[in-house]
Amino acid sequence: MKKIMLSLVVVAFFAVGCTTTQKSTAGGGILGAAIGGIVGHQSGHGGEGAAIGAAAGALGGYVVGDKMLAQKKFCPVCGVQYEGNVRFCPKDGAELKMVEK
Repeated sequence: MKKIMLSLVVVAFFAVGCTTTQKSTAGGGILGAAIGGIVGHQSGHGGEGAAIGAAAGALGGYVVGDKMLAQKKFCPVCGVQYEGNVRFCPKDGAELKMVEK
């Protein structure tokens, strides 16, 4: 159990400065590995379950992170559009709003 907690702390430490897609991929991989390990343990194959869960979770996290990155936002003050995880306009500091499709 200590090894798992240490692994989670190390992964979280490295994910702090990453992009949204990278963070989502890492988070999905961790969650998938944990769930896969639990399910695999029930059938006596914890390692295999964790590996399969990590791969599936990482793939799912990548897709979610990539979609979040594609969201477009605009500044209600100056009208400039931005993509990604930008939250405030770099020009005037106003909070960005989502572009409705």
